[in-house]
Amino acid sequence: MDAPLDRTDRRLLAALQDDARLTVAELAERVALSPSPCWRRVRRLEQAGVISGYHARLDAGRLGLGITAFVSVVMGSHTREVARAFEAAVQDIPEVIACHNVSGEYDFLLEVVAPDLAAYGEFARSVLQALPGVRALHSSFALKPIKTARRLPIPGA
Repeated sequence: MDAPLDRTDRRLLAALQDDARLTVAELAERVALSPSPCWRRVRRLEQAGVISGYHARLDAGRLGLGITAFVSVVMGSHTREVARAFEAAVQDIPEVIACHNVSGEYDFLLEVVAPDLAAYGEFARSVLQALPGVRALHSSFALKPIKTARRLPIPGA
């Protein structure tokens, strides 16, 4: 983004993180703007990539996905080609809801959802272990969610 975020931009972003379904009129009222300038600011933030999308937050349990696993992945090879193949394959697996390349003992950290422990076990053996370059998987299971909303802190807000 060419210009730094001003106070109004930060307030817009905070309001949209709280409720992305606000109408332009409601959003404008919350940040003390008229609708047209509000819409232009939001559009500018979208075009700059600061706002990358709008999403519904779903309840995994109510969808029958009672298990959340955090899977640490150790790669057998660290070539660029193997990493790219792994990263591309992970993109196509809906049960993997997050994937991070990490430093330390492991190479990747996955967040995976499954209906139950048996389903996760089968998924880990048949899908995750078969991913390109995987040498070992280490799974930890969420016992209770403490904080799940992905609300980013807005610098200067």
